[in-house]
Amino acid sequence: MTLALKTTDLSKTYHIGKRLIGPPRAQVHAVHPVSLDVQQGETLGIVGESGCGKSTLARMLVGLEPPSAGSIEIEGRALDRADPAAFGRLIQYVFQDPVSSLNPRKTIRQIMEAPLRQLLGLSGRELQARIAELFDAVNLRPEFLDRYPHEFSGGQAQRIGIARALAASPRILILDEPVSALDVSVQAQVLNLLADLKAEFNLTYLFISHDLAVVEAVSDRIAVLYFGSVVETGPAEKVFAAPRHPYTKLLADSAPVVGRALGGTQSGELPDPLNPPPGCAFAGRCPYASELCHATVPELRSVEGEQFAACHHPLSP
Repeated sequence: MTLALKTTDLSKTYHIGKRLIGPPRAQVHAVHPVSLDVQQGETLGIVGESGCGKSTLARMLVGLEPPSAGSIEIEGRALDRADPAAFGRLIQYVFQDPVSSLNPRKTIRQIMEAPLRQLLGLSGRELQARIAELFDAVNLRPEFLDRYPHEFSGGQAQRIGIARALAASPRILILDEPVSALDVSVQAQVLNLLADLKAEFNLTYLFISHDLAVVEAVSDRIAVLYFGSVVETGPAEKVFAAPRHPYTKLLADSAPVVGRALGGTQSGELPDPLNPPPGCAFAGRCPYASELCHATVPELRSVEGEQFAACHHPLSP
């Protein structure tokens, strides 16, 4: 398969309490060096608790946040951070809140025209034909084009957001919690639409969500993030059926299941980002932690075939 996306040691550090002279008072490492390979036509699911770095990683991939270090390649081409249009032509973002992601002062037609004019240079009949084609692809009526964002339901607004993301004919879509703000019945419709669009336009997806059931249903592979680091990767069916990192097992055990009480088997919260612990960041919540875990950061390594875990004591399958 062709490699669609590759990140090498991509990281993001925020400086807290900047001074006119001298270093900042503190630093927060929102994303530790992350290296990922995503094949063309694949859906990579990215999961983790709130605050683990999922959205920061996504925003770096589309150029909304400059990385502190590392590189991004799409189809073997290194992206130039000084050329944001390069990001727009290759990779696009579908936002979590569909209504607030649309400019309330512009009609849907104006919203759709902007990327087509700026990134593809379309105008006149060619521009309007492309808009009509995109609206047909997401099953929206042409008369919606002259309305404003507040006139639409969440599901309709998300379809508009998807159509806008497809306007520049990108190779990759970053889907950041694309159905979490929608009713369950509408979620199914949008997920089915995304599956159809992926096949029709030969797209590659990075699907970010905290809903494990949704991620497992739509993903080919999974990357689990904890405290800004990837702690496990592998085929979706293997990661959820036989997690090798204790944090992945915690997530799976915490997912709601009919007939089982809510809550996982381990308690605790994310460490303080201003005062990160030495060694494994999950050690304070892990029942299998040893002195080695509290002293040494584990590396992401193969534990079985395509399944990788950053753990000194990986779980048995």
